[in-house]
Amino acid sequence: MGMQPRYIEFIHDVLITLHQNIRELKERRGFADPEELTHIEAKLLAYQEVLAILQSSADEFHIPREESGL
Repeated sequence: MGMQPRYIEFIHDVLITLHQNIRELKERRGFADPEELTHIEAKLLAYQEVLAILQSSADEFHIPREESGL
């Protein structure tokens, strides 16, 4: 039972966006003032939590991380 190509594209798009946002926040962290740094760190934690949930679910469903983009 395979996934329809558009669902795979959707999942890949979401994962690419998550990874891009994490990378951008890590870059901004180096230039942030203390107030902004707190906000950036909170967003990073949230993005990383979402990514961890997706990875855990993929593992439970035996979906290879490489195949899914995780």
